[in-house]
Amino acid sequence: MIELEGVPELIDPVMVAAFEGWNDAGDAASTAVAHLEREWKGEVFAALDAEDYYDFQVNRPTVFMEDGVRKITWPTTRLSVVRVGGDKPRDLVLVRGIEPSMRWRSFCNELLGFAHELGVELVVVLGALLGDTPHTRPVPVSGVTSDADLARRMDLEETKYEGPTGIVGVLQEACAHAGVPAVSLWAAVPHYVSQPPNPKATLALLNRLEDLLDVRIPQGELPEDARAWQVGVDQLAAEDSEVAEYVQTLEEARDTAELPEASGEAIAREFERYLRRRDAGPPGGHATAEGGEGGSYLRDNPGGRPRPPKPDASGGSGGAAGSGPKGEDEDGPED
Repeated sequence: MIELEGVPELIDPVMVAAFEGWNDAGDAASTAVAHLEREWKGEVFAALDAEDYYDFQVNRPTVFMEDGVRKITWPTTRLSVVRVGGDKPRDLVLVRGIEPSMRWRSFCNELLGFAHELGVELVVVLGALLGDTPHTRPVPVSGVTSDADLARRMDLEETKYEGPTGIVGVLQEACAHAGVPAVSLWAAVPHYVSQPPNPKATLALLNRLEDLLDVRIPQGELPEDARAWQVGVDQLAAEDSEVAEYVQTLEEARDTAELPEASGEAIAREFERYLRRRDAGPPGGHATAEGGEGGSYLRDNPGGRPRPPKPDASGGSGGAAGSGPKGEDEDGPED
């Protein structure tokens, strides 16, 4: 761990992590953590040593110019802290990086060591996978844990996934062995339109995180971006009769499966979220630490936040490089 700046004493801290790569279909999870950093002006205070965990021929460093000086950004995992304001303020330790190329157990142990040092009470890992879900319906988000007591207390599913796993599953297992409560939130991304960005899936993850932590998360322009993304996919699907027919099949299957929930708990959750946002007023939140390298890290897109590109609804099952494999949601998301 390379510590970039000291961290003040934290209030009821929760670690929220996401990693680019296999666990991040449509970049939905990593974009969610980036959104939290941007909206709450998080500054990086620590980073893992890139030499320990990354193959630079797989994840290459990038060169950029700043004030006429050439600089290099190394692929790694960085941590920032933000304070969520309100009647009961609390701190979020945000972890954003790339799935490591090697030494996964050491990687997780280092993150957990830092979580212990900061007094983290809960770890929430965000992920996204490819699934047979229509883009026209609300994005399914599953909350899973390997802790039976935590599942009961927080209304989560106990994971029963078996199969290949990524750093999200390995980190959750490491948390279980270390006695740290951990939850994974998985968004299902339509496999036929899997390339990033997917603001609709990002927004769904943030809404689920908001409910889980009972905090108000500023949405910024994500709702507008999500609507624009869906309109773009609608237009492309309408131009291809086979894709349109396939989407209709997915819609019918989804509506049949979720008819009871649509008239009950799902509507209640949305109404509660609406009331909370109406009554809470402007959201609070600010960084609690400043980092020497935070500026360059948080300016991943120097030209500002890009608008969602027009997606490619080709009808095929191929996903963007680094996205999770299609079909994991058939047995539930991984742990």
